[in-house]
Amino acid sequence: MAKEKKFITCDGNTAVANVAYLFSENACIYPITPSSPMAENIDEWAAHGKKNLWGETVSVTEMESEAGASGAVHGSLQAGVLTTTYTASQGLLLMIPNMYKIAGELLPGVFHVSARALASHALSIFGDHQDVMACRQTGFALLASGSVQEAQDIAAVAHLAAIKSSVPFLHFFDGFRTSHEIQKIEALDEEALKGMVSEKSLKAFRERALNPDAPVTRGTAQNGDVYFQAVESRNNVYAAVPDIVARYMGEISELTGREYRPFTYYGAPDAENIIVAMGSVTETIKETIDYLAGQGRKYGLITVHLYRPFAEKYFTKVLPKTVKRIAVLDRTKEPGALGEPLFLDVKALFQGKENAPLVIGGRYGLSSKDTTPAQIVAVYDNLGRKSPKADFTLGIVDEVTF
Repeated sequence: MAKEKKFITCDGNTAVANVAYLFSENACIYPITPSSPMAENIDEWAAHGKKNLWGETVSVTEMESEAGASGAVHGSLQAGVLTTTYTASQGLLLMIPNMYKIAGELLPGVFHVSARALASHALSIFGDHQDVMACRQTGFALLASGSVQEAQDIAAVAHLAAIKSSVPFLHFFDGFRTSHEIQKIEALDEEALKGMVSEKSLKAFRERALNPDAPVTRGTAQNGDVYFQAVESRNNVYAAVPDIVARYMGEISELTGREYRPFTYYGAPDAENIIVAMGSVTETIKETIDYLAGQGRKYGLITVHLYRPFAEKYFTKVLPKTVKRIAVLDRTKEPGALGEPLFLDVKALFQGKENAPLVIGGRYGLSSKDTTPAQIVAVYDNLGRKSPKADFTLGIVDEVTF
């Protein structure tokens, strides 16, 4: 007999914290807006003795900075303890040195990030993807969510895939726009989640734990004779990640009836002009596509969920064969670059391919600047022009560089 569905009303931070608590044995925390409620929830639930999937109360370690929190995560993972942390913006940047270590040592930690603008010419507490984009080279796998329901479901994928692959995961969703948005969502079945955990992989992780009774050497210094080879030796581990993520997304889809894949397509199956994007803007784009479809206009959207490793196989699987033009929307800015990160990735996919679609890129939504359906219509209108404008900005009047 099928279990009765359980619905809860909560914000994105709480939805993610619910899942993170179930999969964690230790949480290393330090507060920063807008991620603080995740850590606060974990701390409160632990204080009241709430149990995780293994019937244990999560141990909470509060440090004096985000750098300390990520160092504690690293040490905890080395001890064979499933560990998480929650952060954003400059706090995430302080974690980067430890992220390289955690990834290099193939430790299955999970960072949940309510993505936020970085302080450059000024500080902003509001959302964009500048912080997570600064981490794409660390070796962490990056998973993106676009709504409160997605944030809960994909948080589970992050934990399950980290355990199975031994690759650490950074799961992100838009600060405030998703982290503080309150929605009625369907809760995940805890027993079903526990059944998805790879006990074999978890056992292997435990057996790799540092143990004074079985000493090993880690964290060595290496020279050019072996360092390069050691870096490349992880290639097969990363090559396996997209299939592992796709498998767990399939299991979550089967459990919930909501379809998840590394990339998903929405819109007309024969669309010629599409957008590629990730995060909360995808919800706005879907509504715009529906509205335009009512006028007989055929457009589409590819939503990016697994951003790193970027899996060409799963992208091309959902790309309609009719597509001639693609607009890639990035929620970040890299001064001096030829283009923004997601745009460059999509552009690289078609490098040297015959009959490749035209790929242009634009920026939107920095510091939670509103991105409206009217602006999305403008993106599609631009794609339909004889010579579409590339390297554009959405939602601001640029009278300096036009």
